Amino acid sequence: MVFIHDTQLALAAAVDLVNTLPVTSSEGHDGLVDLADLNRFLDERVYTGRLQRDAEELAALRAIRPRLQGLWGVRRDDAVPLVNAMLRDARALPQLVSHAGYEQWHIHAAEDDEQLSTRILVETAMAFIDVIRADEYDRVRVCSADDCRSVYIDYSRNKSKRYCDTGNCGNRMNVNTYRRRKAEETA
Repeated sequence: MVFIHDTQLALAAAVDLVNTLPVTSSEGHDGLVDLADLNRFLDERVYTGRLQRDAEELAALRAIRPRLQGLWGVRRDDAVPLVNAMLRDARALPQLVSHAGYEQWHIHAAEDDEQLSTRILVETAMAFIDVIRADEYDRVRVCSADDCRSVYIDYSRNKSKRYCDTGNCGNRMNVNTYRRRKAEETA
């Protein structure tokens, strides 16, 4: 395991949220448009604290997506001010907590009654602190497929993952390469 459990959960949630943006979708559609999309996102992720599941919460989550996406567009040292700003803006106060659903003590840095979007920013910032401190920022990736801009975290042992898991990109690009090679052989 590269990162501890709660860091991986926060990174996975950030990936999923960023990948709802139209610019990261291979189809170019927004994956967080209405309350049904919000509920689907929340049902797939474990969040403690207040969940409103209303239009205000939807708008707030939609608003933080570009800010989170910015973490995939920079190098490690350039991510530091972005992470610090997220923590500063949320007035983060890290504390150790333990509750159902988690096997170990972990850190919450925002109160449970804070807006979900604030808690997600803080959790993402805290997870990226781990990534930065472990000098593993090269695992923060954008899909290498020609037609995809989805983001992901490479958990492979040798850091060799090149494609996201959202659009079958690895298989699609391998088929394209195979067809191109076969066409060159017959030409």
